[in-house]
Amino acid sequence: MHCRIYVDAELAPDMLLNMDAGQMRYLRQVMRLQVGDNITVFNGKGGEYKAELTCLRKDGGQCRMIEFVDINRELPCHVHIIQAANRSEKIETVLQKATEMGAASFQIVSSQRATLNLPTNKRDKRILRWQNIVSEAAEQSERTAMPSVCWVDKLNAIETRGRCFILHPRDAKLWQNIRSDIQSLDDITLAVGPEGGWSQQELEGLQLQGFEALMFGQRIMRTETAAPALLAAIQAVV
Repeated sequence: MHCRIYVDAELAPDMLLNMDAGQMRYLRQVMRLQVGDNITVFNGKGGEYKAELTCLRKDGGQCRMIEFVDINRELPCHVHIIQAANRSEKIETVLQKATEMGAASFQIVSSQRATLNLPTNKRDKRILRWQNIVSEAAEQSERTAMPSVCWVDKLNAIETRGRCFILHPRDAKLWQNIRSDIQSLDDITLAVGPEGGWSQQELEGLQLQGFEALMFGQRIMRTETAAPALLAAIQAVV
């Protein structure tokens, strides 16, 4: 299996890149790589670099950028996920699977029926964990862009891009009636409710923000299933 590493740094041909102990532990102990072996390095800003390991130590190491590969593996339609806060393991499932399926960004938002409350003093640590989950999923799935993750305290403070949909099981447009429209869109914002669903007040508020109710099939999905399922459907038509 080819090894890919994400770094939050500017990259250029022939530059030496320092890597931390965690990355070295992965390269040495998990991937069993040695000095002189090749890896792929990307920074989420498009394309990737072929690189050669030049130093491997327990506390860190280096690799040299050899060649830039101008490749794009992203969806032509950028899908932005608004995910109502749920239990931590459910959010982590959404972040991992939706990243693999091509999500462009994530906003985790508090809601009336949310099952996760995130105090301010714990927020930075949790967001760092979420971003690490996204980074690992992007490495594994050979993404060339890195999705962002943030927490939003109020539903009316979310940011939207392009056409906006609320995944809702009743009184909604059917997926099969709008999927042909997807091919012409650059951005979609998808709002997925908590385990207990959006409240009527929240549904009305989202509709005032321009969201359209969307029904994806005849069955009701779990909150952690909805975003990856719709991403898979979008990937099939764009």
